[in-house]
Amino acid sequence: MLESRRIYLPPLSLIGPGALNDLGEELKGLPYEKCLFVTDKILVQLGVAEKVSEVLKEAGVEAVIFDNVQPNPTVKNVTNGLKMLQENDCDFILTLGGGSPQDCGKAIGILATNGGDIKDYEGIHVSKKVSLPIIAINTTAGTASEVTINYVITDVARQVKMVMVDKNCLVSIAVNDPVLMLGKPAALTAATGMDALTHAIETYVTKGAFGWSDALALESIKLISKSLEEAVHNGSNLEARSKMAWGQFIAGQAFSNAGLGFVHSMAHQLGGTYDLPHGVANAVLLPHVEKFNIPACANKLKKVARAMGVGVLDMSDEEGANAAIEAIKKLSKAVGIPSGLKELGVKEEDFEAMAKNAIADVCTGGNPRDVTVEDAIAIYKAAM
Repeated sequence: MLESRRIYLPPLSLIGPGALNDLGEELKGLPYEKCLFVTDKILVQLGVAEKVSEVLKEAGVEAVIFDNVQPNPTVKNVTNGLKMLQENDCDFILTLGGGSPQDCGKAIGILATNGGDIKDYEGIHVSKKVSLPIIAINTTAGTASEVTINYVITDVARQVKMVMVDKNCLVSIAVNDPVLMLGKPAALTAATGMDALTHAIETYVTKGAFGWSDALALESIKLISKSLEEAVHNGSNLEARSKMAWGQFIAGQAFSNAGLGFVHSMAHQLGGTYDLPHGVANAVLLPHVEKFNIPACANKLKKVARAMGVGVLDMSDEEGANAAIEAIKKLSKAVGIPSGLKELGVKEEDFEAMAKNAIADVCTGGNPRDVTVEDAIAIYKAAM
């Protein structure tokens, strides 16, 4: 018998070329008047924020721009954004960007209705009240924060990335328009794309996986494996960008409802300690963590290999699992991901502290194989 499940999804998702224009029509029917427009300076400089501002203006919505979001958003970013929201009496939040503006906006939204300090909300379903309404416009095929019940904020003082899993942070409208993703730098496309692949693979093998999440994860793996390299090397290819948008979108739905694993736990520590791009950290760690996981999920990893285009018919489960790991490494290399942590300036002297924090990370419980501090240190070493 199938077990009971709760599925959390945004009430409305707009996806595909032209989705931003569809948002304008939706806004005309909503009672919103003024938004805190959460984004970053790069998107303002590139003119992407201006495109969104035009849609808002046409819909009769006033925007107050907050563009001081860092690549790994901090407690200070959230506090400053909340202050601007309150000073301007904004009645909703609009986020534009990748995971950083999305996560920052979600944190601001939770504080706007619940009060306190964002550090009070680390963990699972801590808040009591639903966030201020959020419209999330995604510009990268990666984190899928626009459709998840997760957000991550860096506590600089502790050098820790705080993971919040909270149904109350779910956005009202999620927008994925691949036109906004055209021309993004190759390195950014590679990092965010490998982040999405990590989501799909981790949620497929996680302890919390179930039929619905499995179907989404496998389809995501197929889409990303076929499209990422083209999106990286030909950033103006709208078809590749569209497939990546769909791939990250459904991977986000899957992991938001099934969970992740130890790749994310370890990557969060690299972000907190070294401020490394999350997608790059995930990409470097993914094959090493899944190598460790083989005894617990060889059959599933064999299916990952098949979804990535590997012929596994005559392979044993273990052979297929190893083939999946090689396929991950091959794709990672093809899109220019660094080969190891050493290239990223990571030092072995930090391994023990990061390993201990990784064990305590909220994602660790979903890993298919139990992990010790010693295991974590060994994985970090293998990834050097």
